[in-house]
Amino acid sequence: MDLPVDEWKSYILQKWSLLPKSIRDTICSAETSSDIFLHSSSLLQPEDEVFLKELSRGYLVGKDPDAPLFYREEGNKKFQEKDYVGATVLYTKGVSHSRPNTEDISLCYANRSAALFRLGQYEACLKDISRAQMHGSPERLQLKMMLRKAECLVTLGRLQEASQIIRDLESNFTDRQTLAASQFQILQSTLCRLKSKVQEKETPTGTLPAALTTDFEDMNLREENERISCASSSITLCTDPSKGRSLIATRDILPGELLVKEDAFVSVLNPGEMPPLRASLESKWDTRVTNGDLYCHRCLKHTLAPVPCDGCSYAKYCSQECMQQAWGLYHRVECPLGGLLLTLGVFCHVALRATLLARREDVGKVTRTLCDEISNWDIRSPESKNLVRTLGHDLGGEREKNGETVEPPIPGCDSNGKYESNYNAVLHLLPHTQNHGPEHKFLCALSVAALCRQLEAATLQTRTTSLKSSQPEAVVVPATSQELFSWGVAMLRHMLQLQCNAQAITTLQQTGSKESIVTDSRQVRLATGIFPVVSLLNHSCSPNTSVSFVGTAASARASRRIGKGQEVLHCYGPHESRMGVAERQQKLKAQYFFDCSCSACQEGTRRAAGPRWEAFRCPRCGELMQGGDVLSCGSASCTESASRDHLVSRVQDLQQQVGKAQKLLRNGKRERAIQLLLGCQHDAESFLSAEHSLVGEIQDVLAQAYAELEDWQKSATHLQKSLRGVEARHGPSSVEMGHELFKLAQIFFNGFAVPEALNTIQKAEKVLLVHYGPWNDEIQQLQEMKSCLLDLPPAPEGPFV
Repeated sequence: MDLPVDEWKSYILQKWSLLPKSIRDTICSAETSSDIFLHSSSLLQPEDEVFLKELSRGYLVGKDPDAPLFYREEGNKKFQEKDYVGATVLYTKGVSHSRPNTEDISLCYANRSAALFRLGQYEACLKDISRAQMHGSPERLQLKMMLRKAECLVTLGRLQEASQIIRDLESNFTDRQTLAASQFQILQSTLCRLKSKVQEKETPTGTLPAALTTDFEDMNLREENERISCASSSITLCTDPSKGRSLIATRDILPGELLVKEDAFVSVLNPGEMPPLRASLESKWDTRVTNGDLYCHRCLKHTLAPVPCDGCSYAKYCSQECMQQAWGLYHRVECPLGGLLLTLGVFCHVALRATLLARREDVGKVTRTLCDEISNWDIRSPESKNLVRTLGHDLGGEREKNGETVEPPIPGCDSNGKYESNYNAVLHLLPHTQNHGPEHKFLCALSVAALCRQLEAATLQTRTTSLKSSQPEAVVVPATSQELFSWGVAMLRHMLQLQCNAQAITTLQQTGSKESIVTDSRQVRLATGIFPVVSLLNHSCSPNTSVSFVGTAASARASRRIGKGQEVLHCYGPHESRMGVAERQQKLKAQYFFDCSCSACQEGTRRAAGPRWEAFRCPRCGELMQGGDVLSCGSASCTESASRDHLVSRVQDLQQQVGKAQKLLRNGKRERAIQLLLGCQHDAESFLSAEHSLVGEIQDVLAQAYAELEDWQKSATHLQKSLRGVEARHGPSSVEMGHELFKLAQIFFNGFAVPEALNTIQKAEKVLLVHYGPWNDEIQQLQEMKSCLLDLPPAPEGPFV
């Protein structure tokens, strides 16, 4: 949810419509972020704040003392069902609502340690046992937790610690009269089993297998760029009067070469695909699993055992260290604003956090920069064609030095001409003030104004608290009305920047059944961030780079050869393999305010026929159909014709049938799903091109169904047909092709088709390495499969099972 919730948007739009025309005209004619904020923020009334406060209360981000018991009981149900991941998440929610040093938090940690143990997360299990004990776990749980701790230590090979735990258990519990006979017998047998395990591990039985090694070197930046931080020396920063800044290759660049490796200046975890539940009598507590439950709110690391914030139930972190760093950098200010920030949306949250982080960089310098630039931002018309002149430090553009004309520095560069990944670079990202609609600017300005009012209240509270405490505050907050106004203008500028400059931080998440032998994945949006260097990449619908993420770090790699002097290009979303020219042009104009003239758009405009992955075929002769509302066979000897609307309707019917088959598959009804899919396949092949996306989807789902039945030969046959469609649509070196090859490799591996598996693994590695580098999870799995296959004894040739 990038923008505020619908209720607030509707409220503000109605307020806008009721404003006198003179005031609307004043805001519409405002050319600077400063003027927009000045004229809009003064219109925020107390009743507006009351309405927003009511909306914010709908997000349950505080700690509810009744919630831990509810979540613990719900987690216990999941545990009994052997859904240990679900149980872990629910216990975490219980922890998040618990206060420190209470029985509630110790019980939730203890129960979560049991679920983590069942998941094989032994290190995390040990940490949770320590946390449970630190918060005062009840005496009745000590025996269970100590036994669990010993099991973890033995499994991890920490035998000396395990032996000490076993000795402590023997001396502390075996002589206690409080243990029932049955408990005593269980304890004795468990201790015997653990001691046996320790002895086995202490006696070496052979050489452990060597750790898997990668066949590829980790492609770090070959040489750091002296003029652009986080960038390779193989690119340089240039400006162009028509399109502004761009990155140009200074030499020939090979596929897979790492060009940019940058950590986000700021990032905010998205609340998830489903917004938090509003408080209601029917459902007071949320049991759904979102990204906020599974990823660290600071570093975005995946974790099943997060540490919650002590002040709210929303923020969670992968470790105590991450929690403390987040608190010092920004969460001390954000914590009491949790419900408000969720109501105002991710963009507003990013804008606040960016401003908070800016103050940490250099408080004095940034304060001066904010005050100085307020009068200059946008006055120089950043949307004008000559960006060098409009964003130069001198309003007159070129300057004279020692009698010679000196070009102003490139926007975002420091006085030495270096482009750093810092707040100065963030400030110089274009807000496109003139292109945003007046209603949108008014919405953003009032949202920021409301946030500033809360910051003002928080500042007063912070000062009061500081008088009572000798500890300095880690987070700098605005102290004067002028500073608060500067913050408002900065945050409004960032909100306007984000529509064109926000980067969706994505991750691959496994889809389908948890029990599935062949894993599939999809790319999901995890967070929103600002990457000043990555933002220098201009758009192409047929890009020559691929951007991937590990946590908050972005890596841009060449996806194909880039010649010396060519521009390094990235796709902003509308890709030629996913959309037609008209749709791409419309989306780019609406969001990014430019008309795309990349090579793919120029070629697509000249090409009359649509893409083959959307094409219909003649049911009589098989040739492709051509035309507008009425399609005719492309063969001169065939007179067949059909209505486009009729064929589109057939496609929609087929899509519904495929959806039903997927639902059957999720419910374990594989045979029925296959019968339905085979019927869909027959129907699709009668009127759709072989490369049509729906034909490929049907083949892909059939491959999944046969894989679940462990009919590897049929699964591979269908997936190979799907591959042909993926290659035709996305290209042989595309990331989509890499993921499909990864699935095919798993099928061959599970079917013991060794030559086919090794050949497919090699192809998949080659493609995925270009886009992700060697430490991608799928590449690691491919190398594990290859290592396993190479260790197998030679098998007789024949069809795999």
